[in-house]
Amino acid sequence: MTSPLTLGFLDDAWVYYRDKELYDISRDAISPYFSFATTQGDPGTTVLIGLRLTALVVVDMQNFFLHPRCNDYPEGREAAERTAEVVDRARRLGIQIIFLNWGLTDFDLGAMPPAVHRSFSSQLINPKEDGKKPEGIGQTRRGLGSDMGSGRGGLLMAKSWNAELYEPLLKAADGSQDIYCNKNRMSGLWMDNTPLSKALKDEFTTLLFAGVNTDQCVLGTLVDAYNRGYDCVMLEDCCATKTPGGKEVTAQNVSASLSTISFVLH
Repeated sequence: MTSPLTLGFLDDAWVYYRDKELYDISRDAISPYFSFATTQGDPGTTVLIGLRLTALVVVDMQNFFLHPRCNDYPEGREAAERTAEVVDRARRLGIQIIFLNWGLTDFDLGAMPPAVHRSFSSQLINPKEDGKKPEGIGQTRRGLGSDMGSGRGGLLMAKSWNAELYEPLLKAADGSQDIYCNKNRMSGLWMDNTPLSKALKDEFTTLLFAGVNTDQCVLGTLVDAYNRGYDCVMLEDCCATKTPGGKEVTAQNVSASLSTISFVLH
């Protein structure tokens, strides 16, 4: 039998069993464990995680990004339906569920860098964009905090309808068990004292990521988590983006140093 390969040091190491093509990233956690096959990288690779040290982070699956009243985004809605089922399965396995969403305050608007404001101001920059889509659909980027009309609230403002969880996730959520974190940047971990940073503390070693958009807020948070030392797993079928090729490139790049898996928590 081939001796296992240790990646890392002391009690923070991964163990790779070459003969089984198995990464044990459980940190010898107290059982239970869960294993899954990867969809990127070397075929036949399996990953073992410790369930009590794992959290599922669902990123930006909000009405603003997914609801037909705000966006024409069927791929995102399909990913949300799959994610809702994964949330249910993960909860039954004992994995902590964390919903990470844009949720701005008036203070955030005043402190926001100009580049972030620009990202949500396309109709202000190019007014012709207003006439390209049916009334009530796509009229969504007149500036962070702007009134979206039709009862949708201020754009990505905390407690507004457009910033609420999209319905399948809202139904899957459990207010008594789940953790809810607002963010005010592309990444939920862009600084030490963000709500997500505080929620994670030292309780988790492995983070599973689902959400939209794959190559933007999902990737931004995942990379920051990776740089902070968390094991990061992207649930490939529970992510979506409108960027042509963005999901595929992100999955390939994530798999080069992390683990990318499919819809295996079903």
